[in-house]
Amino acid sequence: MMQLQNAGRFIEDLAQELGPKAVLMGPDVPVRNRTDWSFLPQAAPLAVFRPSSTEEVSRILKTCSQAGIPVTPQGGMTGLCGGSRPLDGGVALSMERMTGIEQIDPDGMTMTVLAGTPLEVIQKAADEAGLFFALDLGARGSCAIGGNLSTNAGGNRVIRYGMARDLVLGLEVVLPDGTVLSMLNRMLKNNAGYDLKQLFVGAEGTLGVITRAVLRLHPKPGCVCAAMCVVNGYDKVLELLGTARRTLGPFLSAFEVMWADYWHQATERVPGGKAPVSIGDGTHVVLIEVQGLDDEIDGARFSAWLEQLFEKGVIEDGAVAQTLSDMADFWGTRDAAAEFANPAVIGPHISFDIGLPIRRIEEFVTRSKPALLEQFGCHSVHYGHVGDGNIHIVAWVPGADPQPLSDVSTVVYGIVRELGGTVSAEHGIGLLKKPYLKHTRDDAQVDLMRRIKRSVDPDWIVNATKIFD
Repeated sequence: MMQLQNAGRFIEDLAQELGPKAVLMGPDVPVRNRTDWSFLPQAAPLAVFRPSSTEEVSRILKTCSQAGIPVTPQGGMTGLCGGSRPLDGGVALSMERMTGIEQIDPDGMTMTVLAGTPLEVIQKAADEAGLFFALDLGARGSCAIGGNLSTNAGGNRVIRYGMARDLVLGLEVVLPDGTVLSMLNRMLKNNAGYDLKQLFVGAEGTLGVITRAVLRLHPKPGCVCAAMCVVNGYDKVLELLGTARRTLGPFLSAFEVMWADYWHQATERVPGGKAPVSIGDGTHVVLIEVQGLDDEIDGARFSAWLEQLFEKGVIEDGAVAQTLSDMADFWGTRDAAAEFANPAVIGPHISFDIGLPIRRIEEFVTRSKPALLEQFGCHSVHYGHVGDGNIHIVAWVPGADPQPLSDVSTVVYGIVRELGGTVSAEHGIGLLKKPYLKHTRDDAQVDLMRRIKRSVDPDWIVNATKIFD
């Protein structure tokens, strides 16, 4: 890396070339570009570059690579692992000006978008075109599609539509040396050599910067039904999941589970929180969503299925959404974790995103929850996409500043490792999970990752400190 003083002059020259809208320097660097939602301390980058075109992205990366200036790509800054936190003395490359829907192809059911486009904008554009973009997560209004793809986001409907990598057909990517890879494939079938786009999906910006994407759309559902079901015991959660898969089949679009500890925080502590059902002595609340073709047929089938499960004693209590407002309340409870950082709710906390064999998830909860409380006085609540084996944990020690991240992580990831799980189901590795990568990937896999990184970024310029050293 070049000396800080020389780097500053170099960046100023590049800023003069690109124009005042494309760069913010020194004290003008906004707080939002200094760190993400991971609670990591704010960084002090020399500048934030805000390109408006792929050509400008290429120019910035080529120049910074030649000068040895580290570059951190940034999207909506909603990551929870420090993946978009810039380096002190480096630069941030924000995609916030590269937004927009470029093309919707209703015949091929694709949409071409710029990487900085918020997920919710894409969802609405698809809906207005009579189509459906399946990726969905709580930060939909803030997160950018480039970041979603870079972390291989999962979200609420993986059980039916798959991860982000299943919803992208083509990419445009700029490599660390400024080379532009135009891989904007719009075909469902294309087996002409390596599928290079998948190299960049889930790479967390360590191999290059995504600038455009061709997204896969689906037909707009003819009807959407949702229910909240209270059950008593994780065995009932599994029974409910099994019967949903067998009876609802491909119409099952979401199977979200909230443990009682999460439910009480979301409905009693979050300002404006609502409880669509009474949990009573139940241990879990399950949010089930079905996307069908016809409400009279599929809606009636869904209601009849729920009634049968209630009569059998699988479901203790429940509610079926009758209006769009009901649907919003259901999902609002599930998405309430976004409000937990409010000091009136929980405040600073540690977020975990783990994947486990579905049958072993409750074993993880029953082992980790008492261990954290006994060892550190650490409270924890649990929720997530149990239908695809992914749960989230929010953990905190009341009044602790900072939170005991390392100690708590050691316990959580240690149990995950013993149970054959993964330390990251959908959020990526970033900075926070680097010490635990080998809990999930062995030495041979990590070595290959490093070799791939060196092959496209020999000087270790782009997102250099993320995933591994």
